[in-house]
Amino acid sequence: MLFFFMILDFMAVPLNSVSTATNPSPENARNSCVFLPKFLPFFYTKSISRNLASSHSSSAVKEQVPVASKGSSSSSTIFTLPNWRSGKNDPRNKEFRLYDAFLYLEYMVGKGLKPDKIHATQLLYDLCSCNKLRKAARVMEMMVSSGTIPDAASYTFLVNNLCKRGNVGHAMQLVDKMEEYGYPTNTVTYNSLIRGLCMRGNLNKSLQFVEKLMQKGLVPNAYTYSILLEASYKEKGVNEAMLLLENIIAKGGRPNLVSYNVLLTGLCKEGRTDEAREFFRNLPSKGFNRNVVSYNILLRSLCFEGRWEEANELLAEMVGEECSPSIVTYNILISSLALHGQTDHAIKILDEMYFGEQFKPIAASYNPIIARLCQDRKVDAVISCLDQMLERHCSPNEGTYNAIAVLCEEGLAREAFSILQALRIKKSYPIHDFCRTVISGLCRKGNTFAAFQLLYDMTAHGFTPDSYTYSSLIRGLCLEKMLVAAIDVFYIMEENGYRPDVDNLNALVLGLCKSRRTDLSLKIFEDVISKGYMPNEITYTIVIEGIIHEEHKELASVVLKELHLKKVISRNTVERLVMQYELEEDMAAC
Repeated sequence: MLFFFMILDFMAVPLNSVSTATNPSPENARNSCVFLPKFLPFFYTKSISRNLASSHSSSAVKEQVPVASKGSSSSSTIFTLPNWRSGKNDPRNKEFRLYDAFLYLEYMVGKGLKPDKIHATQLLYDLCSCNKLRKAARVMEMMVSSGTIPDAASYTFLVNNLCKRGNVGHAMQLVDKMEEYGYPTNTVTYNSLIRGLCMRGNLNKSLQFVEKLMQKGLVPNAYTYSILLEASYKEKGVNEAMLLLENIIAKGGRPNLVSYNVLLTGLCKEGRTDEAREFFRNLPSKGFNRNVVSYNILLRSLCFEGRWEEANELLAEMVGEECSPSIVTYNILISSLALHGQTDHAIKILDEMYFGEQFKPIAASYNPIIARLCQDRKVDAVISCLDQMLERHCSPNEGTYNAIAVLCEEGLAREAFSILQALRIKKSYPIHDFCRTVISGLCRKGNTFAAFQLLYDMTAHGFTPDSYTYSSLIRGLCLEKMLVAAIDVFYIMEENGYRPDVDNLNALVLGLCKSRRTDLSLKIFEDVISKGYMPNEITYTIVIEGIIHEEHKELASVVLKELHLKKVISRNTVERLVMQYELEEDMAAC
């Protein structure tokens, strides 16, 4: 049995408060109200903690915003938002204008006025596109509280985006609030929540959630079952997923072809291609006509195993059954041929696509060929392929940059940089935006070593890394489990005169917590507090979630309660965490 020994030793210094919105200078940091609660829980083999937090009260940013005219105080008065889409096409200026529009909306709704529905909805979409999902959720809440009924599409879009970005707790909280306002939630929106929970690798909780929803009147549809089956094979294996399907059917559920395609994918992912073929052949006996997706799933497995004769037979059968190949079918053939070194054959299929009438090649069609040519150190062929890609009006994407970065693995980092530089000039991309995109794209795909190699040449040619770039590098290193290197990057920034900001801190703390090294994140936390850095609510929330994911919910509840009492975590966040992770009931009343 695991026992928690908690010692809370608060060191309070009554000093001036400081906003958490920005990273203060060392002088401002010393003028903050600091407390260092020392949590000393004993784990089986390691201690999770030392010093956790600093307390600070955040002062709201006061902006000059237009005030409604006299006589417009009626709650029925509709106001429009300032045009945040006009002006220079500078991303930074656009972000400032977007934030101004958000503040204006917040101010006017606070005055009891009602926003124009079209303007508010567009603001929500634009905030989502800039990854400002919490502000987007706040826009939705303000619309409803002011009496503006949002359309179902924007509501579902927001919940779906929150879940896709891992903010399941925020999505659940939003749905809960919308239902309090009397706004009904449909099965499509609930499916987004279920998928979000499944993405976090929590199948059991997802199943419990579905049971609760069914008690509220939700009728699961075929898509609900497909989400659960996919999560099941990924978490427990395809055999368990098949048992789950049998259970669903026994309870009266009606899965469709999508559900069976999920199981077919599971068999192929586990390398059970022969079983997958048999499963594929038996689909008609279960009442389903195989579609192009069914064929593509099996085709991918056959091609990547180099079983070309069987793959050709399947393609012939596909055409014979009047099941037309899709662009995915072509991309499967191209990528598998490239994988096996048959780039000439892959390029012929690419040309067939381009000169045909049905499909035009996209970046995903070119990227496997480029990656293979880079692996084979054929630099001239890579340049030729990219030139053809641009001539055919096909824009490169993140996958293209990762394909080019394969040259770095072959000791040709300079050549990779030259190719990227030529690509940037041909496409007239601004150097700052382009380099940021390339570095972040490489780090997201686990190509951090290549990112560092290219960054060296980028800085020599005028690129200055910013906070976002450093955060990308830290995240990438943590993703590849190079935790010591990630910590080194954070401190090297200081040594080179670049003071890390709260986003860099959060990137490091999150990376450590995701790697189940919450103990390390707390040591970093203690050190940066001693240097005058100020965490924000997100930092504290990451640490709480890190403790939860290391299966210490009791400790997380205690820490969360203390942080809430110290006013560094809001009531709203407490409610979200309690709901999402089913923390102790007494937390709901803290």
